[in-house]
Amino acid sequence: MPETTDDSAMRRLWRRLGSSDEEIEAAELKETSRSAGANPIDSCNCGDVVTICGPLRSVTMKPVESVPTVEAEVYDGSGRVVLVWLGRRHIQGIEAGRVLTATGRMNTVGGRRTIYNPRYSLRAVAVGE
Repeated sequence: MPETTDDSAMRRLWRRLGSSDEEIEAAELKETSRSAGANPIDSCNCGDVVTICGPLRSVTMKPVESVPTVEAEVYDGSGRVVLVWLGRRHIQGIEAGRVLTATGRMNTVGGRRTIYNPRYSLRAVAVGE
């Protein structure tokens, strides 16, 4: 017998009730990334030009010898990637909690997925946030 809309809604509800907060957040982030047309971070390979989407988990400014850098970690529910902008001390709008879409060449540096100087666009912030 085919599954009805009520049946599938009830199954989703039961799955959510049996899931941890982290699992629910990861599923929601994966959906946001998918709807933005982005690649899941865990499926990105070193050397590929990729588009990723997700919230900025952390943003730091690191003076590396004489060249400052802004580093931001993005998590999309499937994995993490560090975005690095060389020669910058601050980038307006790049702050923890903001959601962005970024495009660039995937690298692996010290075991971490990294994209240097990505093109990016910030997602709109809802009024009151």
